[in-house]
Formats: sequence, structure tokens, C-alpha cells
Amino acid sequence: MEVGTARKDWRTGQPDGLKTRGYATARLPILIHWDCFCIGMDRLSEENAGMPTTARDRTDPHDHSASASWMTGVSADYPAGFAVDPHRHARGQLLYAVDGVLVVEAGTGRWIVPPTAAVWLRPGVEHRLQACGPARVRSVLVLPKAAHRLPDTDCVLHVSPLLRELVAEAAALGTEVCGTRRGRLVAALLVEELRHPRTLPFHLPWPADRRMATVCRAIATGSAYASSAEDWARSLAMSAKTFHRHFAKSTGMNFGRWRQQARLLAAVDAIVRGRPLMEVALGCGYESHSAFTQSFKRHFGTSPSRFLPA
Repeated sequence: MEVGTARKDWRTGQPDGLKTRGYATARLPILIHWDCFCIGMDRLSEENAGMPTTARDRTDPHDHSASASWMTGVSADYPAGFAVDPHRHARGQLLYAVDGVLVVEAGTGRWIVPPTAAVWLRPGVEHRLQACGPARVRSVLVLPKAAHRLPDTDCVLHVSPLLRELVAEAAALGTEVCGTRRGRLVAALLVEELRHPRTLPFHLPWPADRRMATVCRAIATGSAYASSAEDWARSLAMSAKTFHRHFAKSTGMNFGRWRQQARLLAAVDAIVRGRPLMEVALGCGYESHSAFTQSFKRHFGTSPSRFLPA
């Protein structure tokens, strides 16, 4: 993970002024940003300009690999727009944002993680993450010998009140979670909670095929909600049947389902950040509040109001 690497604006390819490590050096324009599934990225406030992150000291992988504890904890508070470059851990990792929304990206897809959920990543999985707005992140890392008892796929999990408190306690204990009897009990109960997880549909598979990735990126940024599969087939000089076949092979989902999931994940992010539900519905391509609510309930099993900030 490099220090002080400049991020690039996804629209122009030019540096956008925000460092991936260290200080936020410039305001971000309001835009629809794929990296965060964000509708209208908030500007960095004057208070955040020059605000250091505590992440470096607390997430140094050497600290965790050198620890004798089979479980270690991490606490990090990120300013809006903060991004962590692609990296991997020898340990499995459970990432949870106490406040704020995280987007976690790996080779197999992207997950949006609201405060009601956490993402589990198996040992050795390369990933990057970005905070949509300010985020307080708490996570635990687990040695492979213990992680084999945990989910065998990367996924987003429901965070119960008990799991939330266990993660917070493990994060507070840092690299010595198992250094005391109490810490070992916390670790054992946390693993037990993760052995029977309730997974959530917050995953968006991302294609390796460059042509299909172009389609997905346009949909995810909100610039092509209305474009049909036939429209994309024509633009890529292929038949609709061939387009559908390539898309399903690349993503594991049909075009209509993928597009709906991208819309709804963008909606979750916007709702968590306090956007009015009608504005979210229209921004995600739905013609009415009721149509949006019905689609949301079918997909997530709960109403959009469940994600409104307290």
C-alpha cells in the first residue's frame, strides 16, 4: 500500500487532488461516482481539509502478521472519499462501518456495506475500499486456521446487535485480542456468530470482459439506466442474443437482473446518506415512489425506510 498516491478523476483520468493515504488536499465536485455507487458525492468540508487519518498506524499488516493472537482487531476513522489502494491480508477479514457507507471491491465483484451489514473477505483476497462520506470502520482479522470455520465465499453479512458489540470490542483490543481470558472469550463468541451468517444481497458481480465492463460502468454511474440490452447490442455491433450471452457469462446474471441490482445498491447508499426517498427513486430510474418501494422490498426483504439514518 503506497503512501501519498494520488487518485484520478474517473471522468478525465487526471489527478483529482485527493490522496489515498494521508491528507485530503482538495474538495471533490458533486458527481455520480461509480467507485462509491454514490449519487452526488458530498464535497469535503473545510474541517476535513488537512485532517490526518489514523488508519496507517492501526492497519499496518506487519503488526497483525507478527501478532501471536489468532484474532486481531482494527479501528480506523476515514474522511469522506478516503480510498485504500488494492491490498491483501494473510488473514480473513470482517469489515464493518459503525457509521457511514463503505464500498469494497475485489476481483469477483463489488459490495456496498451500510451500517447494518459487514463484508467478509477470505484470507489472501486482494481488495480495495472507499468511504462514501465520513466512516468509522471497525474490523477483525482471523488466521486461516480459524477462518476455515467461517464462510467459504466473500459475502456481505447481517450485523446483529451482538455481533456489532463483539466486533467493536475486538477492534478496541487491537493486535492482542487473545491476550487475556476475556479477549479469548470475545473471539470465540465472535467466530461462533459468524459460523451461521445471514448473507445479504449487497454484491454486484463485475465482469472481466472489457466490453461488458463498459456497459456495467455506464449503468452503475447512472448514465445509462434507460438503455436496453438491444441498445447496447447495437452499440457493440453484435446481436441482442450474443450480447445477452456474453453479459450472462461475464457476470453470472442476466442483464435485467444486474441492472436492477445496480440501481438498488445505489439507492441503499443514497438512503443511508439521508437523501429523500422520492429523489432516490427518480434518480435510480423508477417512475414512482411505489414502484421503487415494491422493487426494493422484493430484493432486500424490507422497506427503504429501514435504511434511513436515525
